[in-house]
This record gives sequence, structure tokens and C-alpha cells, in this order.
Amino acid sequence: MKLTLKRMLTLTMALCSAMTMTLTAFADEPYRTYNYDRWGDTVPSQGGYRAEKSVTGKEMELERLADPSDPLFVSEDASVVLKGAKDLFLDDDNNEFWVADTENHRILRLDINLKVIGRYYGVMTADGLSNFNTPSGVYVNVSSITGDLMLYVADTENDRIVKAKVTSETECEMVQDYLKPDSALYDSETFKPSKVIADNAENIYSVVSSVNTGAVQFSKDGSFTGFYGANRVEATAEVIANKLWRKIASNDQIAGMERSVPTEFANFDLDADGFIYTVTEISTDTDAVKKLNPAGYNIWDNEVGDEYTFGDKQVDSQNLVSNFYFQSKLTDIVVSDNGMINILDFETGRVFQYDKLCNLICVFGGKNSANQRGSFLAPNAVEAIGNNVYVIDGTKNDITVFTETTFGSILHEAYLLYGEGKYIEAEPYWEEVIARDGGYTSAYIGLGKAALNSDEYVKALKYFKVAYDQGDYDKAFEYAREEFLRANFTYLIIAAIALIVVLFVIKRLIKRRKAKKGGK
Repeated sequence: MKLTLKRMLTLTMALCSAMTMTLTAFADEPYRTYNYDRWGDTVPSQGGYRAEKSVTGKEMELERLADPSDPLFVSEDASVVLKGAKDLFLDDDNNEFWVADTENHRILRLDINLKVIGRYYGVMTADGLSNFNTPSGVYVNVSSITGDLMLYVADTENDRIVKAKVTSETECEMVQDYLKPDSALYDSETFKPSKVIADNAENIYSVVSSVNTGAVQFSKDGSFTGFYGANRVEATAEVIANKLWRKIASNDQIAGMERSVPTEFANFDLDADGFIYTVTEISTDTDAVKKLNPAGYNIWDNEVGDEYTFGDKQVDSQNLVSNFYFQSKLTDIVVSDNGMINILDFETGRVFQYDKLCNLICVFGGKNSANQRGSFLAPNAVEAIGNNVYVIDGTKNDITVFTETTFGSILHEAYLLYGEGKYIEAEPYWEEVIARDGGYTSAYIGLGKAALNSDEYVKALKYFKVAYDQGDYDKAFEYAREEFLRANFTYLIIAAIALIVVLFVIKRLIKRRKAKKGGK
């Protein structure tokens, strides 16, 4: 009952805060903006992002590809729209976007303003042009070895990964192709790569359909080197029961049992420090999002543990945002150059943005059938540059550009400073956050940290109490107690001595009184 009362108080505070927000915070976007309280309940929140624009093939100037006078001319009937695009990648060395225009069987190259500046329908080989067939993943980098611009394509229906040197706006030359591994370790009958990335040493990692033992890994020369970062098997009741049964079952019974296998990756991203972030599309509580070191170990096992949930948390009919139950279907992840982590949920069309410590910053985007900017039908990929976020829709065939709101800008400043341990410097930004959204729990934690670092322990206690942050509250209480003891040590000693003297005097008086009574 006590917990319920706390939740009611928090909810009331959030609703009051929501009523004080400007109407434009919600009216400008076709989706609700919200965050989570300390118990995982949704509360209304100011919007951190607005849908600035949606860019179609026409705005990309794809019609130029069908103009005979255009250097990018292919043919008069070249598609002037995207079609089923599955991937979007930012080459931050050159500030260019690359699109896997999947059902048009091509790779598009766009400038920072999303204008087409290149197109590639295949890769040049010694035998001529080898066309792409349903390319689903694209990755680009500048080779640390040769300095050439390298294009990597998950050429799905050609059963290969292509590594090519970009030589012009329309041509790229084959450097290496990566085919189905001829190894007993690779036991899948097919090789259908869907996503690809390459590290600085030009090792290749690929998400491959029907492969659940991790990303398929190749060395620079094309040799298959094994699997990378496999997910764990989720400990469901069925899995546990099967594991127990295997200990007592016969060999024939075991052979007839269905094996418990981990779920396969949906997508991944490589950050500037060489860490690989993965997302798993199938709803699972195990390894939904991971941060892998070069050895394939999830470093968030220790750093994050079970404290954080990525994507939407499970909701019920009392949810403020929706009245139905659903689970997230995480389909893409990107880490921006400032360390912000953006995760795309295909199921809801939402982007969940986290700081480097995995604290949820904001939620934006949505999914509906109406042709509204900021909502999606088939959100397949997300990218980010700075604080701008880009989402490609494989059904609407456009790219939506999200830009931060004033509130979002304040949040980003606060979280960046907070992530660097600059709690005092972040204080004015957290104060501004609360002034705009009084129900934003993380702001109270930030202010509590600032007060703690300023040795204002009583003030810190108040902020941590509002946020129901028990761990930090206990720490602040310990410091406050120590400070009180240090500041009042002399008085406490004097009081203790005085108390002892008083007790001694009282004892002597009692003894003397008893002695007088005995003498009578």
C-alpha cells in the first residue's frame, strides 16, 4: 500500500507537470512523448525531438539518374524513388550518407543534405559489372591501410559480402568477396548476409540470417575466423525444464528433444573506440542490447547488469501512453559521435535515446498508417550525426530527419556533463529541465549528485528522496551523519561527559537516600 501511495504521488506530480507544459510540446508531433519513473511506469514528458522533415526520392533528386545529361545517368527508366530500403549508414569521415536501396538493387550515396551524389548498381570485376541483388546492408570507411574509400555491401540474394574500392560516383572495384564459409563450424545451409561492418584492421563482421551463434567473422584476406559475440539462451521456464530433463533422459530421448538456441542479432554498430553494439529483434530479456569488446565479451554485464531495460518496458492497461500490451522489436542501433545511443523499435516506430551510461534520455517517433511526418510504417534503420537523428522507412520510402527541441538541447547538455562526472557543471541544466518538466526523475538525481559533490548533504537527501533513489540516498545520509558528527564532536563529548556526571550524581544521591533509610 505504501508503494502504491508513492506511485500515486509521483503520478500526480507528473500530471501536474504535464498540464503546465506548453501545448505545442505535444501538438506538433503525431506521437506522445513520455519517459519512465523509478517503477517503470510511463509519465508524460516534454518532447526531446521534433520531426523536421521527411525526404523522398524527389527531394533527394533521384530523378537526375534518369536524365541523359546527368553524369549519374543510368537509364531513362531508373527508379526515382526508394524501394524497400533496409539500411542507412553515415560515413562521418566525409559527412555522407549511404543507403541500401534494397528492392531497387542499388546502393545510393547522399551528401549531408540528403541529395544524391552517387549510385552503384554493382561492383566492377575482371569479368565486368557484377550486379547487386537485394543488398540489405551497407558500410563505408576509409582504409587505414591504403587510404581508399571502401564500400562494404551485404549482397543478400547473391549470397556474398562485397568489399570494393570506390573509384567514382558510379563505379566501385571489387577488392574481396566473402562467401559461405567452407568450415565445419558453419553449419547453416545458406549464407544470407543482412548487415555488415568492418573494424580498423578490416576484419569483417556480418549478421547472417539463420545464424544464431553470433556475427560471422572474416579476416581481411577473406578467411572465415569464427563467430563473434553470440547471445545467451534466455532462461525461460521451458529452457530450464529441458536442461533438467537432459540430465536424466536417455540418449535417444535427448536426440529427439528440441535444442534451446540463442536468438540471432538484428543489427549492430561500431563506435569510434572499436566497441560493437548489437540489438536483438526478437523480444527477449537476455542480451537485447550489448556492448562488445574486441574479444566479443559484453562489458555491460558488469557495468549495467539488470538495472536497465532497453526499448519500451512491459505495459498494462493503466499505462498513460497506450492501453495494450506489447513488446519491443529492436531492429537497429547507432552510437552518435557524442556518445548518445539511439535504438530503433520496429514494433512501435519509436526511437529510444540513451546516454553513454544507459540512462534513458527521451523517446520519439511512432507508428501509424496515417501519412504523418514523424510516424512510420516500416522503420528499418536509424542514423545520427551530432544530435540529429535520421530514420529510413522501407514502406513510405523516405528518410525522416529529427532535430532536437529546446528541451532536448538542455537534456543533451545535462547528460553529456553528467556522463563526464561534471555534476556541478550540469546543475543549471538539470534545474532548467525541472522548470520545464517537473516529473523528469533523472534531473533530481543529477541535482542530488551536484549537491553531494558540493558537500550539501541535506540538500542531496531531499533530491534523492524525490527521485526515490535509495542507493544514492543512503550514501548522502552516511555523509550527512559523518558531517554532523565532525561538526558537533566537541559538543557531543561535553554532553556525554555531562550525562555521565549527572548519572553519577543521581546514583550517589540514590545510594545516600537508601543509606539514610537503612539507618532509621
